[in-house]
Amino acid sequence: MKKTTTSFGYSSAHAESSGKINLPEIEAWENQYKRNYTIRIVHPEFTSVCPKTGLPDFGVITVEYIPDKFCLELKSIKYYFLQYRNLGIFMENSVNRILDDVVRAIKPKKCAVKGEFTPRGGISSVIIAEYPHKKIK
Repeated sequence: MKKTTTSFGYSSAHAESSGKINLPEIEAWENQYKRNYTIRIVHPEFTSVCPKTGLPDFGVITVEYIPDKFCLELKSIKYYFLQYRNLGIFMENSVNRILDDVVRAIKPKKCAVKGEFTPRGGISSVIIAEYPHKKIK
């Protein structure tokens, strides 16, 4: 993939670096029910840092999933989210990274991670990443 650079000096390498950041492992526990049901976890105080501006990004992260064999352990996901507090990562990358890490930890039947970020300069962002990934036509 060709590396591109914006007029602000940030390249595609900055965007790709989020997958290389060490974060704590998300723990799981065995699901006791074999039927389909939905679990929704809402973290209303998510914070990270924009790597471009150095300004904080505040938002609400919602993880919604249908468990298969495992469920997310809430204390570990809480500590996992806290690691983003001083981390320089684009909002879009944080949502996608959270999805990747949740899927790796519990292999759910279905999962969506939504980040609703507070407005900056009058513009708010809502990012949604889903598993399994939907093909764009």
